[in-house]
Amino acid sequence: MLAPLHTSPVHVPVFDALRDEDHPGLELRHTVAEDLWERARGPAAVADEVRARVREVVDRGARAVRCTRSAIGGVAEATAVGLAVLESTPRPTAAPVEEGAARAGRSARVRAVPAEGAWACFEAGDPAGYARRVADAADAVTGADAIFLAQASVAPAERLTTIRVPVLSRPRAGLAAAARLRHPAPRRHAGG
Repeated sequence: MLAPLHTSPVHVPVFDALRDEDHPGLELRHTVAEDLWERARGPAAVADEVRARVREVVDRGARAVRCTRSAIGGVAEATAVGLAVLESTPRPTAAPVEEGAARAGRSARVRAVPAEGAWACFEAGDPAGYARRVADAADAVTGADAIFLAQASVAPAERLTTIRVPVLSRPRAGLAAAARLRHPAPRRHAGG
């Protein structure tokens, strides 16, 4: 079971759709903590509460917890158990990408590209306009080997892009990692 911790209910259908598409049967137990939204702009201000929420969902049986708000992801990762539309997103998103590349013996240079006007669409309750603006911003990128959609809410833009480099979304990768926890790849044994 994966327990996504969201700061907005808009992320629930995004994760449910990705689960249905890529990992049918993966149990998702969503926790929405809207009160963290404003305070999450400063992760230190919500660190204790994020840790408590993570422990709570783990105590209820979650094998993995996925924070869909980039600004609190680092706090959750410290708990022991790309393309952005908000200024608070690029650094918390770039660090894991760069660290993952380093672990794989590769280097990565992450360049943040704002999706101008996308956040206004989001706040106005226009998810189609929001996704379209993000996709348009992705399509305008030049000189990149891949595009990483930094926020959970922008995952629907992945299908709207026409750029010829891979477009990756954080929620899809998170669900794939959780599915691997649930059904790890079989181990190969040497010999008979």
